[in-house]
Amino acid sequence: MLTRNAVLTAPQLVLKQLEETDADDMIRLLSDARIKKTYMIPDFEDRAHAEAFFERLRGLSADINRFIYGIFLEGKLIGFLNEVKREEGSIELGYFIDPEHWNRGYATQALKTAMKELFRMGYGTVIAGYFEENPASGRVMEKSGMQPLDREEQIEYRGKIHRCRFMHAESGLTVQ
Repeated sequence: MLTRNAVLTAPQLVLKQLEETDADDMIRLLSDARIKKTYMIPDFEDRAHAEAFFERLRGLSADINRFIYGIFLEGKLIGFLNEVKREEGSIELGYFIDPEHWNRGYATQALKTAMKELFRMGYGTVIAGYFEENPASGRVMEKSGMQPLDREEQIEYRGKIHRCRFMHAESGLTVQ
């Protein structure tokens, strides 16, 4: 497998590693109840715990052997995209966009850009999952060229059981 490029560009976005100056924006996003509803992240006991979590993500995003990017619009952090799991020839992704930027195509741009890079790196399959009560995320996957995968899981998150549906794309897909 090839290593990932440090910076990826989409029509309106840049995907790149997190910087120290992104801490406040990332902590705000990770604390947003709308994001926490479907993007699996812990609650933070206090600011120090949130900062420590951010530093861990920042370190991971700097590692070229990990597929983890901040999503930036005009230099401002508006989202995050990360590898969830790797298996031989396939990789599963998770992502979120700031709710203030929902319904503008940014998640689709970011996912398409990530898929193109992963296929360039030699992955044969890209997988992503979404909670059934978040059909907008499923639409993002469809718009990115993903197809339903014959896989569902029941996932307990925040005291509730969620049905998670999965989509996938194969490397033969031409990502526009």
